[in-house]
Amino acid sequence: MNLRALVSVTGKPGLFKLIGQSKSGFILETLDDKKIKSTVNLSTTKMATLEDITIYGEEDEIRLIDVFEAIKEKDGDTPDIKDGRGLREFFREVAPGHDESRVYASDMKKIISWYNIIKELPLFEEETPEPIQQ
Repeated sequence: MNLRALVSVTGKPGLFKLIGQSKSGFILETLDDKKIKSTVNLSTTKMATLEDITIYGEEDEIRLIDVFEAIKEKDGDTPDIKDGRGLREFFREVAPGHDESRVYASDMKKIISWYNIIKELPLFEEETPEPIQQ
């Protein structure tokens, strides 16, 4: 699963693909069919790449990509995000050892909605490219 260049932007719903950089910030493109481009200024907006996101663990942090891989191994079946108890049970399976006191229902809903967005994309089946050596 190649999550490189996929980002979450604070205050904007959904996910975006990072496609470039301009003088005023980064150029993003929506992942839907409309492919709407916008520029975000990092001095006023927070942005996180999906491959860098982790969730709280009881011992170590759990990488988001590992949670996505575990969901994928479960045939991609995700629970109804309105079922709080079902969400927690699901996360006990796909993110064993997550810190239940710090991983909230809103976090789990967001992760499941992100998974449902990316599972239809070609990069979902791609291998993660190796880091660039300098």
